[in-house]
Amino acid sequence: MDYNTLLQLLDSTIRLATPLLLACLAGLYSERAGIFDIGLEGKMLVAAMCSGAVAFYSGSVWVGLLAGIAGSMVFALIHGVTAITFRGNQLISGVALNFLASGLTVLVAQTLFSQGGRTPPISGEARFNPLDLPLAQAVKEVPLAGPLYQEVVSGHSILVYAAFAIVALTWWVLYRTRFGLRLRAVGENPAAVDTAGVSVAGLRYGAVMITGILCGIAGAYMATALQAGFGKEMTAGRGYIALAALIFAKWRPVAAMWACLLFGFFQALALRPDVVEGVAQVRIPGAFLEALPYVLTVLVLAGFVGKAIPPRAGGEPYVKER
Repeated sequence: MDYNTLLQLLDSTIRLATPLLLACLAGLYSERAGIFDIGLEGKMLVAAMCSGAVAFYSGSVWVGLLAGIAGSMVFALIHGVTAITFRGNQLISGVALNFLASGLTVLVAQTLFSQGGRTPPISGEARFNPLDLPLAQAVKEVPLAGPLYQEVVSGHSILVYAAFAIVALTWWVLYRTRFGLRLRAVGENPAAVDTAGVSVAGLRYGAVMITGILCGIAGAYMATALQAGFGKEMTAGRGYIALAALIFAKWRPVAAMWACLLFGFFQALALRPDVVEGVAQVRIPGAFLEALPYVLTVLVLAGFVGKAIPPRAGGEPYVKER
């Protein structure tokens, strides 16, 4: 594998890891607050449909992004009401929202556009276009570092750079702010937080809404940057892979970034069978390469990466003692 091929593979890794990273960070906020959210997939799917449809009609990708976030937050609010206010089963609520999103998005897209559950292709101002970073063209002739900067670091949409900035922001919020301290505490011992006079329900609703925002950005990225419009089941299990990455990272933001890049690398390999066959010197079935990210997901969930201990109060509704 030559250097240019490696750069192309790394470029694809970053693009494919971005929705995983945003969804993983979304789950991080929710689960750190004690609310398990298996419905990341459904929120991303709804956001992708809303952003793709609204961007097509309005011609503005920013309006589409806001629509995607709004759609995701509606689903997040439903999950929050179910899990926090009515103290329902969080896993069942998440699964139900995934099934609802799967059918609802296709129904709405088919009703609006009559194209088999897809939106028409979007282009121009209705999409997030790649950005050339400063000096990208000037340094491209510099050996090794120049092509790396131009091909891998530069040339992504603004949401890609935002996703990696959110990693640093999440670390700062969780470990350097009062809100982050309370958020982590409510996932471990909500009774102690309540005793301190802080609203457990308020913190958990705040975390769930942040989850909705990040899933909204992830879905919008898929429909308006990674692809040119919404397609049926376009998330393709990325919400579940993000959950596996979260477990792999043991609910830590920086580790979550590396875990998502690893999953993204496997997805990039699946799109480049020629690279894998060139390295392995054997013909590998395409179906096997396509299954690699999901095989890794199963291995992570099966516990091959070591013991991962979730927040102690995770999945348990809080009932205030009288």
